[in-house]
Amino acid sequence: MSTEFVAYIDESGDEGFTFRDDGSGSSRWLVLSALVMRRVNDPKVVETAREARELLRKPPRFPLHFRDLKHEQRVALARLIGQMPSRTVSVLIHKPSIPEQEHFQQEAYSLYRYASRLLLERVSWLCRDHRRDAGEVELIFSNRSAMSYDALRGYLVQLRQEAERRDVRIEWPLINPDKVRAVNHDQLAGLQLADAVATSVYYAVTPNLYGDIEDRYFRLVGPTIYCHERRAEGYGLKFWVTDRTVVARLLAALNAA
Repeated sequence: MSTEFVAYIDESGDEGFTFRDDGSGSSRWLVLSALVMRRVNDPKVVETAREARELLRKPPRFPLHFRDLKHEQRVALARLIGQMPSRTVSVLIHKPSIPEQEHFQQEAYSLYRYASRLLLERVSWLCRDHRRDAGEVELIFSNRSAMSYDALRGYLVQLRQEAERRDVRIEWPLINPDKVRAVNHDQLAGLQLADAVATSVYYAVTPNLYGDIEDRYFRLVGPTIYCHERRAEGYGLKFWVTDRTVVARLLAALNAA
């Protein structure tokens, strides 16, 4: 089947569960984000990355890593992404909110795979809402060298086989496990922009050393967030957190953008 959409996927945060009182140890949040667009608009990804490098005065093939940029450079990059003909979907998991953390500690990358399931459900809804042809979504993950993407494809095949029993809500005509691939971050502009989206969201929920969060980047990429009937929560933003004030604050920031 033909490919109508492409989704670039990257994460911010880690999968560890070592939380120390002083704030050190594992990240409290794991954010997985997808930058989604029609295949015909894919050249805009390269164009935006090139424009960003020129604006930031970086060499032509300089790999963009959002964390490594200065604040004013992040602002400029986030603004460019917010103007793209694309949509974004993010899954935000507050790991201390998970009631049975040991479930995700027994097998490596199980939390990442579960986050991928939640992400791909929403990516498939987005593409279902906007499809023109009967094409599928190409899923391009930022390569995590120690993780098996054959195992991820196998996980998706299992979800498809057990979809009804496990309440899996992926639109399978759009998501084909065979169209999952992993590419190194520095090889594709789309992955570098997906990294910027994921890290922008991460900074909007993760306090720095002084207890402050930075949501300006999030607000700048806000125009790309997938909304269904004007609703972002549960669609372009999927939360797993017990503290609803975090959700309210982020939605308020989005509405004010």
